[in-house]
Amino acid sequence: MENLDRTDEILIPETFMTPASTSGDEVINKISELSKKGYQLIKEDDINGAKEAFNAILQIEENNNYALVGLGDTERKQNHFNEAIAYYKRCLDFYPSNNYALFGLADCYKAQNQYSKAIDIWQKYLEHDDKNITVITRVADAYRKTHDFRKSKDLYLKVLDMEKDNAYALIGLGHLNYDFKEYHDALYYWTRIYELNKDDVDIRVITAIGNCHRKLKTFEEGTKFFEMALEKEPKNFYALFGLADCYRGMNQQYKSIEYWNKILEIDPKNKVILTRAGDAYRTTGNYTEAKSYYNKALEIDFDIYAAIGLALICKGEGNLEEAAKRFENLIKNDPRNSRLYVDLADCYVAMNRKADAVKLLSDFLKYDSRSAAISTALEIISK
Repeated sequence: MENLDRTDEILIPETFMTPASTSGDEVINKISELSKKGYQLIKEDDINGAKEAFNAILQIEENNNYALVGLGDTERKQNHFNEAIAYYKRCLDFYPSNNYALFGLADCYKAQNQYSKAIDIWQKYLEHDDKNITVITRVADAYRKTHDFRKSKDLYLKVLDMEKDNAYALIGLGHLNYDFKEYHDALYYWTRIYELNKDDVDIRVITAIGNCHRKLKTFEEGTKFFEMALEKEPKNFYALFGLADCYRGMNQQYKSIEYWNKILEIDPKNKVILTRAGDAYRTTGNYTEAKSYYNKALEIDFDIYAAIGLALICKGEGNLEEAAKRFENLIKNDPRNSRLYVDLADCYVAMNRKADAVKLLSDFLKYDSRSAAISTALEIISK
């Protein structure tokens, strides 16, 4: 599912500290002016101008903390994370408790997916400012990325205790619960975001709610939110996919075909969607179109579901020998796929080869006795 996380932020100081060494009020004022200018230029996305201002400070004072942090921020804003890290670390060598350098350094590690390092730095930040909601949600996000459900949840809830309905915490809790398949809880938090924003809600929140309903198989509710998303953005992939999958779940294949094809108008080489569309056409009995879509998928790259679909069409057309041969070949390449054995056994039964079907399924159970699908199929055939 698409990411709802916020974009990286630059913490811009409201005041400017007096440099460690000065040569009078004139120097202090000059550094202060250049600092303010540099951060204003960052706000205006004039990165080169900001760098000039901060480098001018370093000409006056070699290791000025705000200049070093400012240069780190300019590099971070350009996604030059290694360069930014060097500036932040240089600042921290001289000013170990500089919160802006700590924040920037942690965000760089986060951007490089080095979440453990990011957490360590943010924890140092919180030693000096343990009420900073922005940083606490950052730590919660990082714990979520490292799959530490409990620590992540505790921190998000701590934020909500400090600030009811904090958007980042609600979004984070939605992601956290969704990732751990707690779809009811994810739906609760994302619905809260929707209720708070209504017409101005981010489209990703709407599709996230739709996806929760899709996972919970409350498909009719899901379609409402995916349709709402399409009103905002008619070609949104997640909304089109969600609607197609919901209609598939409601066994309204003709409607699902409509939305699979809308995705293919935008992305005609999408192998997964070609296969889904092929399945929908096959289910409605339109084998000609189904074959066309499966073959288009296979032209891109081998796809097990497209290959299974073609085998099932052979079976549906009464060409049982060809269907069985296809399933046998697929099993050779994927001997642990229980679905293939069930489909092949079904072909054998239709060909009056019940003993072969029983042997096939029984042999599979020798290697995987826990397969419910195989056990059920064997039980049905044995009757």
